[in-house]
Amino acid sequence: MKTFFTRTASALVFVAVMLGGILWSPFTFFLLFFLISFFALQEYFKLLRLIDTDYATVPSWHKWGVMVAGCAIMLAFTGENFKIGEIATGFIGWWVAVIFLLVLPLGEILLSRDFSLKNIGYSALGILYIIIPFSLLVNIRLNAIDPGWLIPLLLLAFIWINDTMAYIVGSLIGRTPFFPSISPKKTIEGTVGGMILAVAAAGVYGFYWGQEYLSLQHWLALAGIAAIFGTIGDLLESKLKRMAGVKDSGHIMPGHGGFLDRFDSLLLAAPFAWIYVHFFMMG
Repeated sequence: MKTFFTRTASALVFVAVMLGGILWSPFTFFLLFFLISFFALQEYFKLLRLIDTDYATVPSWHKWGVMVAGCAIMLAFTGENFKIGEIATGFIGWWVAVIFLLVLPLGEILLSRDFSLKNIGYSALGILYIIIPFSLLVNIRLNAIDPGWLIPLLLLAFIWINDTMAYIVGSLIGRTPFFPSISPKKTIEGTVGGMILAVAAAGVYGFYWGQEYLSLQHWLALAGIAAIFGTIGDLLESKLKRMAGVKDSGHIMPGHGGFLDRFDSLLLAAPFAWIYVHFFMMG
């Protein structure tokens, strides 16, 4: 019972922080996902050190250099939306990112006693896996349709509906394992059922109430993107945790794991949503 109340309380706090950050203003949205990306990247480093002990030998300046480069890349995606004095934060972000992305490999080659191209690749993969998706989400919020918070909020809602419905359907009729080597509890019936019900829920809401914001086809497409690529994102992070031999990526939320555990689905859904928004909704 104590565990239940702990999970419920942390979930309520999580939802309140997320909604506040997403809805309050463009800057709070950026700040929210800037912090999420920062801590998620640290969890990624922790998993890597468990998966490949060679990565545990990288010097601290390498790790923090990648963190600064990642934060700068995210800042770069703000473009002209925020300014420090007369200088756009996007301009500052691009310059800092370019400098660090050039200096880090050179530093690794010149300063590391045991130079490893593999470790540079691991770090670059972290930026690609975590920083770029959240940066694209910020780009949607700042530069896409009005209201800017709508599509990011819908992605999170559709991912939640998909996960919840997949769990319910899987519990009721799930029989056939879906990637048992990665996630033994997932079933094909639950996975497909969750996707169908997520798209159906989006279709019903979009048809009756949502067309003042988006056309019906956009509701259906975004729900499909969230369900399909969100599921793949969840499996990808589960694979990383299995390789690392851990249950959770972190312990920031009591009973709910770490930042990667909470946002693994969004990491893969966000880039495909960005592609859809920019080529099919803004074209």
